[in-house]
Amino acid sequence: MATIELHQVEKKFGDFPAVKPMDLTIQDGEFLVLLGPSGCGKTTTLRMISGLETVTGGTISLNGRNVTWLHPSERDVAFVFQFFALYPHMTVRQNIVFPLQAERMAPADIDKRVAEVVKMLRIEHLMSQRPGTLSGGDQQRAALARALVRRPAAFLMDEPLGALDAELREAMRAEIKQLHIDQHATTVYVTHDQIEAMAMGDRIVVMSNAVVQQVGTPAEVYYNPANLFVARFIGSPGMNLVQGQFADQTVRFSGEQNYEVPAEWKPAIKKATGSNSVTVGFRPEAAHLSESGALVGEVYAVDIHGSYSMLHVKLAGSNGDFEIVHVRTDRRTNYPIGAQVRFDLNPEMVRFFDTSSEAAIQRENA
Repeated sequence: MATIELHQVEKKFGDFPAVKPMDLTIQDGEFLVLLGPSGCGKTTTLRMISGLETVTGGTISLNGRNVTWLHPSERDVAFVFQFFALYPHMTVRQNIVFPLQAERMAPADIDKRVAEVVKMLRIEHLMSQRPGTLSGGDQQRAALARALVRRPAAFLMDEPLGALDAELREAMRAEIKQLHIDQHATTVYVTHDQIEAMAMGDRIVVMSNAVVQQVGTPAEVYYNPANLFVARFIGSPGMNLVQGQFADQTVRFSGEQNYEVPAEWKPAIKKATGSNSVTVGFRPEAAHLSESGALVGEVYAVDIHGSYSMLHVKLAGSNGDFEIVHVRTDRRTNYPIGAQVRFDLNPEMVRFFDTSSEAAIQRENA
């Protein structure tokens, strides 16, 4: 397995920065997810690690060895693409053994390797078939087998489930994670699906506009986003973000509603913003309906998710404008559209952001 280190790695296409200088260490045996919207630089980063894309600046090391300018074949990594990249004229077995034959491995060793991998992926019955006759899930299993059979130092996966339907994505997600655990393989995985990232990653690198916005565990990026972008991007729906003015130890929203700031947050907010604008952030599950709740809104829409319901609540502003916040409730909750609701926020789950810089405010002695 491998430890991968990126030091001030960047990529430009002409004058356009595809990836701005970044430092990142991927630990031996870690499952690291590069997450972000299309065009953020995540796939370019993966391709630089693999050698499929040259760097504009910086260095890449694999187990302490500088591989920045080495050919992909010299880096001991396996790349799994979104669209399978299987040879259509070969059988599944021929596809799997091809990289081992290219390395001139002994036939007996090839047979042993292949037997282990196909058993692990449960594709013994597919070995004589050609890729065009397989389902999308079976094609992806064959592509994974071809990568696994090499026993590389690291696996690099570029949205390998992107071409599959929702049900198959979920099943394959579990299989890839289990393969990672069984192999204890260093894995770098690219996706734009934050649910996929949260389910699979040991750590997540959130990227936007060619810049790393935050690196952390799924829990860290969900509960403690580094800035407003991460707060909006992580979660389904994202974090509720309501702008207000901090004064007299409270945040006053535009509709003349006040939120009493928890005591432990007051010094940090005052230091960061003075009496300026502050953004209050909270996840849907942090809001609790209560007849005596301090915040008041009107039910705008209701989504039923089976095990719970999601209320979309309209907070009226002072000039006829409004903001929509999401409140997760019990599945048996039944509020008609237009009904008035009151709710409180769990103070342990509320976060604050400097509206001007968009950075999270850090609580002192937290």
